[in-house]
Amino acid sequence: MGVIDSMKIIKIDGRDPEPDKIEIARNIMKKGSIIVYPTDTVYGIGANIFDEKALLKVFTVKKRPKNKPLSICLSRVQDIEMVAHIDEETEEIIKKILPGPFTLILKKKNSVSPLLTADSDRIGIRIPDNKVCKELSRDFPITSTSANISGYDVPESAEEVLKQLGSSVDIMLDAGICKHGIPSTVIDMTVKPPEVVREGAGNDQILDSK
Repeated sequence: MGVIDSMKIIKIDGRDPEPDKIEIARNIMKKGSIIVYPTDTVYGIGANIFDEKALLKVFTVKKRPKNKPLSICLSRVQDIEMVAHIDEETEEIIKKILPGPFTLILKKKNSVSPLLTADSDRIGIRIPDNKVCKELSRDFPITSTSANISGYDVPESAEEVLKQLGSSVDIMLDAGICKHGIPSTVIDMTVKPPEVVREGAGNDQILDSK
C-alpha cells in the first residue's frame, strides 16, 4: 500500500481479490466515504447508494451536475429486484448478457434516492464481469460512475485516475489496466425491443431480445 497525493493506493488481484482488501473498501463505504475501484470497462467511483451524503460526495468529486444521473453496480442479477422493476421476459434477456460490459436502464423502485436518478423514474444498472465489483457490492449496491472529472477523459488505469482525482477520494483499489478500457454499452430495457442508447464496450455482442 502506498500514498500518492494523500490517496491510499491498495494493489489488489483482479482475478482473485484478497478478502481483507475488499473488507477495507466496504468498511470505508459503510462509513459514508467513497472509493475508486476497477470494473471490466473503466475505473469507477464507489459509494453506498443508500447514503445520500456519500452520493453528494460523488457528484462533488466528479464536478458532475445533479441533473445527470449515476449508474449503480450490483453483485448478482437477483439483486436487481432491490432497486428496479423487472418482468420475466426482461430477466431472461438480462441473464444472457450479464455479468458483462453493459449498463441496463430499468424502471426504479422507491427505495432508490431521486438524487441518484436525477429525479427520473429510471435507473442505470451494471453487473460487471469483474470479481472485485462482485465482492464490493455484495452487502449493498454501490455507484458505478467513471472515476474522472466530468468532461475529462475516462481513465482505464490507476495512474490516470490519480492525475484527475488526486486526494479527493479516500482509497483506490488498483488492479492494473481494465479489461475493455472504454465505457459500457447502455441499453434501454424499458422499451420493447430493448434499444442501445450508447455504444461502448460489448457493443459487438448480439442482444437477442426474443
